[in-house]
Amino acid sequence: MYLLEHDAKELLAGRGIAVPAGVLIESATALHSAPLPAGPWVVKGQIAAGGRGKAGIIRKAATRAELEAHAREIIGAEVKNQRVGSVRVEQQVKSVREAYAGFLLDAASGGVRVILSASGGMEIEQVPRERIHGEIARPDARSLSDSVHRLARNLPFETAAAARDAGEKLARAFLELEAMLIEINPLFVLDGGRWIAGDAKFVTDDNALPRQPALRALLDSRSGAYADVARKAAHGFDYVVVDPAGEIGLLTTGAGLSMMLIDEMRAAGMKPYNFLDIRTGGLRGETTRLTQVLQWISEGRRVKVLLVNIFAGITELGEFSRLLVEAIAAAPQLKVPVVARLVGNGLPAAREVLAAAGIVLHTDLDAALAEVRKHLNK
Repeated sequence: MYLLEHDAKELLAGRGIAVPAGVLIESATALHSAPLPAGPWVVKGQIAAGGRGKAGIIRKAATRAELEAHAREIIGAEVKNQRVGSVRVEQQVKSVREAYAGFLLDAASGGVRVILSASGGMEIEQVPRERIHGEIARPDARSLSDSVHRLARNLPFETAAAARDAGEKLARAFLELEAMLIEINPLFVLDGGRWIAGDAKFVTDDNALPRQPALRALLDSRSGAYADVARKAAHGFDYVVVDPAGEIGLLTTGAGLSMMLIDEMRAAGMKPYNFLDIRTGGLRGETTRLTQVLQWISEGRRVKVLLVNIFAGITELGEFSRLLVEAIAAAPQLKVPVVARLVGNGLPAAREVLAAAGIVLHTDLDAALAEVRKHLNK
């Protein structure tokens, strides 16, 4: 999961990473009782995305009135297809140089890409390649430490000292927390080689949650902020809202096929609401999972049609169709037409069951998408 900056900083602070003093605020009224750090402040909208400064949800505040005004404007805003549910209010850090440090799991090599730069901040993409220093190291403490020290030799003296110390601590956190990405941008470099993490991007490996009590505790305490991951942990399958403004709810199986379907629909100008991957074996026997998925899809404010796209293996489609009809009846809040494209064993029985419920069964995807378009155009 892509941690919100506040949670990333709190997690890293517990492992010796210096961060500015700050608190999480989930409503403007909560500012009145929150234990704020000393001002002046930075008000930082919390969404799982980069470019927040350019999007206008990171703002400085010199007075309490400015702070409250920024919080009111940012909380609840829609940015990068995400609703800003909270802000981190933290103490401004002044008189610093901005550097960069990053650790990224490199799937192709099976190693870790280590990156250091004496330049950082919002314009990191504009920094010339020759001023960004990186290499791939083996995923062990000694190799990462050696890599940090080699790369730091390319940096100015005081920046190098800060980068070495920050890199050592970040490398330990990366390994111990089984991270996929840790990026500190900017890494604030103070006089004397001291440093502080001005921002923190942290992406975890969800498969490591059973081995990571700190991450699991974070997920349990902040499940509302990480609804997709919390759902998977609780229900055992992937359900992700890919576009809150999506118009097409998807009941699908197979991660690869589901992603291909979403890509094809987007290429055709259609707006899918969610991604779903349930193994067909999980759709047998009873309706709990189906009903739950339909209830989640019903939360999409702009969903106009439900597309069912199932490739059945061991699941008999007649049984699935009976359960689908029962689940639709058990989720009356999803009041949209249903388009079904089914492929696999038991098609004749499925066709009969769905026809009785007023649902046409398609085996051809183009035909199913054509019917979806008809419903969208009504």
